[in-house]
Amino acid sequence: MRKIISLIAGSIRTKDTLINQLKEYLDDSFEIKGYATNEDIIPILNDNLVIISSEFVLDEIKDLNLYRDDLELIVAKRTINNDFLDQIVGIPDNTRVLFVNELPEIVYDVIEHIKDLGLTHVDYVPYYPGIEDVDRSIRVAITPGEEEIVPDFITQIYDIGPRIMDFTTITKILNKLGILDTKAGQFSQKYLEKTIQIARRLAESKNRILELNTHLESVIDGLSDGLLVYDKYGIISVSNENLRKILNSNFVFHIGRNLKEILYNPDLLEFLLDENHFEDKVFKVNHTEYSVSKIRLNSSTSTIAKFKSIKETITESDRLKRELIKKGYFAKYEFDDIIGNSERMQKVIRISRKLAKSELTMLIYGENGSGKELFASAIHNASNRKNGPYLAVNFSALSDDLIESELFGYEEGAFTGAKKGGKIGLFEQADGGTIFLDEIGDISVKLQARLLRVLQEKEIMRVGGSEIKPIDVRIVAATNKNLFEMVKNNEFREDLYHRLKMGYIKVPPLRERKSDIPNLISYMLVNATSEIKTISNDVRDKLFQYNWYGNVRELKNTIDYMVAVSDGTELNMDCFPDTEFFQERETLHESVNQVNVIDNLSSEYHFILKKIHYYNNNDIPCGREKLSEDTIGTDFMMTKYQMRTRLKHLMEKDLIIMSKGKKGTVITEKAIGLIMGH
Repeated sequence: MRKIISLIAGSIRTKDTLINQLKEYLDDSFEIKGYATNEDIIPILNDNLVIISSEFVLDEIKDLNLYRDDLELIVAKRTINNDFLDQIVGIPDNTRVLFVNELPEIVYDVIEHIKDLGLTHVDYVPYYPGIEDVDRSIRVAITPGEEEIVPDFITQIYDIGPRIMDFTTITKILNKLGILDTKAGQFSQKYLEKTIQIARRLAESKNRILELNTHLESVIDGLSDGLLVYDKYGIISVSNENLRKILNSNFVFHIGRNLKEILYNPDLLEFLLDENHFEDKVFKVNHTEYSVSKIRLNSSTSTIAKFKSIKETITESDRLKRELIKKGYFAKYEFDDIIGNSERMQKVIRISRKLAKSELTMLIYGENGSGKELFASAIHNASNRKNGPYLAVNFSALSDDLIESELFGYEEGAFTGAKKGGKIGLFEQADGGTIFLDEIGDISVKLQARLLRVLQEKEIMRVGGSEIKPIDVRIVAATNKNLFEMVKNNEFREDLYHRLKMGYIKVPPLRERKSDIPNLISYMLVNATSEIKTISNDVRDKLFQYNWYGNVRELKNTIDYMVAVSDGTELNMDCFPDTEFFQERETLHESVNQVNVIDNLSSEYHFILKKIHYYNNNDIPCGREKLSEDTIGTDFMMTKYQMRTRLKHLMEKDLIIMSKGKKGTVITEKAIGLIMGH
């Protein structure tokens, strides 16, 4: 008879991580049931062994009256997952980083553990909800699976995954189950293998950094631009050979000298020493104009200035753009090209601009024709990779084998028909830039595994090859499919899903932002190269009534059709398409989604919305703690952590706005209309 084990954690991600860890040591004679307190309804616990992820979760179990003294129970001690530590190794020395977690005791405990492993090259700053006096100049954060509480001023997040059970906890579990003696060898071997593996990976990462530093000086001198590094007092620490040529300096060495000793243009000196302005400016140096740009690295008191000849800049920019366009490796659209003044669209654009500045892998969700390709292009052009290549591949348009050879390339003789000398793949061609993977939901399970390796290891291997090639590519993926449902149906890898969704945006369908239709029509008419100047009120009303299931693409097709068949300078009902022209759908499901969203929510969500509405009307600030207290003694009793999850779901449905300001959580007009009619 199989023994039953219950594992209870605070979140789905932690639950899945700990279950996978247990499966490494337990065979099919054990059944593991997993529960997340912020999502699942937890039954009465009568199993052979109950494992609780932390003391904090144990308190939640007690609050829910599920704890009994006779339970065979183990409260886990947890430690960081060493599999992700090489991310920290790559953070530059002396960088100030926030270490983010829900609870202060975990924050301080994990920071000490990381330092004990020898990763002391960065300055760890504790952060948890409610902490005061946070340094908002910090731009980097590390978190063990708590990205949702990372503050919004952070631009680079290193997610080292949920903490796993430590050596002593696994030992206790195996002992409680009566299999420690038989599993001791396997357990010790796995633990030793993991220890050796992380040691090797950390050593490799450090060696790569050491090698980089060894070659840095020759790289700096080889740059075609003039390079200068100096502190706030103007004392120079780095200058390259090209800068010395630009300045025609009498000094062989600049290091240790003051800027005033080598520069004689007072406006240039003022610009370089100004700590508040970092926009590029043009200055004349020795009768030649140079574009001078400067940056200050995170946690550094030094400024890096770059001098580039204006003439070379124009020539090189034009040459590069022509070459990229010729090859099709050029992102054509920027955020200013995206038409949409509606609140929904402006919010998506605002978030996308912020995410573009990060290095996060991006997942764009949207219906066909909603503009996913525009956002992918705009994200690249707003990123730090904008001067690198931009490549796009559509998974729905290519066969499995063709996709693999296109993405990863192949070696000579890899298969019948392979080109002599092999072929470089798109990942290698996109090195230093962005690759856009459209219709990612159509990728096969085999390719999902290979893509996951690219995301995890930042390296590829060509088809038929044996050499591993490191790559520096940002991935932006897009889909019109519900990947989460595909994960539940085992059609899409869960680990890949979470890797892709580090940065996520949802492009709203046109029917949810109809206020953008007039601007879209005006743009389409201007670009239709026709004499059409106006559009009749009847046509305008008709276009507003339709729900545009084909989104902006369908609207464009409609406008193009009407322009083609019109006889004058106005679009009127005489040129309006027949009903069969439009992409109709069953309207029942659509109306339920649009008009009665609240009917698809459980009673507890309805309860929460009414409470928020009451507090808003009476100018009473409300948040998860107050709302959680309101559930005591009701049928909807929830902890504040369960409440956080419910509020997050309501925000995703645009029914509330979660703010850190004075008002706290605020109900939207959409939700008010729904609950008033319910």
